[in-house]
Parts: sequence; C-alpha cells; structure tokens
Amino acid sequence: MMVDSGYTGQNFANEISSLTSAKVIVVKRNELHQFSVIPQRWLIERSFSWLGNYHRLWRNCERKLNTSLMMVSLAFIRLLLKRY
Repeated sequence: MMVDSGYTGQNFANEISSLTSAKVIVVKRNELHQFSVIPQRWLIERSFSWLGNYHRLWRNCERKLNTSLMMVSLAFIRLLLKRY
C-alpha cells in the first residue's frame, strides 16, 4: 500500500499489517523538490478519474457504507468488462 508522508509511523504500519497482508510503502518527496511522475500513483489517479464518469458516485447518496463500496466495485467491474 502506497501512502503519503502524512501516514508515517510504526503504529500505522502495524495496524495496516494486522488488518491486511499489505506492506506499507511511504512515498517521500525529493530533497530538491523536482517534479517526477510516479508510475504507481498515476495508475491510482487515473482510476479515480474513471470513477468520475459515474454520476451516482459523485455524491454519497447511499445510506450505508457497504452500499457505497459495492457501487464503487460495480463501477470498476463495468470498466474492466468494457475495456477487456
């Protein structure tokens, strides 16, 4: 799991590893503050922009969190089926 530098700390990493089997990778800024595109981050940003096409996801109109999570999952499934 790639996280920003705001999520540093051993407590956060321990909680994530206890909840999932993911390893926490903290993305740090370069000392010179030069812009460079991080390929993995670009994939995540692209995926969020794809979700912007689904109007139901713009607002949280669902009453339960599970319903919202399922709508996001259905949107990604639909995207995958359309592309492949």
